[in-house]
Amino acid sequence: MPKMRAFILLSLLFISLPFNGCYAQTKELSAAQTKELSAAQTKELSAAKEDKTDPYAWDFGKVKEGKVVEHAFIFENKTNKTLKITGINTSCGCTSSEVKDKTLLPGQATRVVVRFDSKGYAVGKIVHQHVYVDTDDADNPVLKFKIQTEIAK
Repeated sequence: MPKMRAFILLSLLFISLPFNGCYAQTKELSAAQTKELSAAQTKELSAAKEDKTDPYAWDFGKVKEGKVVEHAFIFENKTNKTLKITGINTSCGCTSSEVKDKTLLPGQATRVVVRFDSKGYAVGKIVHQHVYVDTDDADNPVLKFKIQTEIAK
């Protein structure tokens, strides 16, 4: 059953790429669209910055177009058995990730390093990307780390 859940999640991710991946996020906005969306995006970005309760989310704030930014999430094995990280995937080619330790004893932690390349994104665009960490934990086989940023000049 856990493999089926992972398969369904990955299938949905694959199907949604044309709508949520790099291509969909790099479309240029007209001046009118930018002005219209600006208030809603600013509110959304502010709300995410205030959310200090989600250790799997990170807001880079404003990032200059073309800059590469990096954040290291801390992932702790909170189970009572050895946990293996079996894979790591990103929602877009503009985002890369790596994990230091792939086998974690109970209570042990590792770093999940995420890099985002803002090259090619429209100024004013708020970008959301995800990193999926696959584990052998039947109760939680896929962990989702979220990043976001606003593209600046």
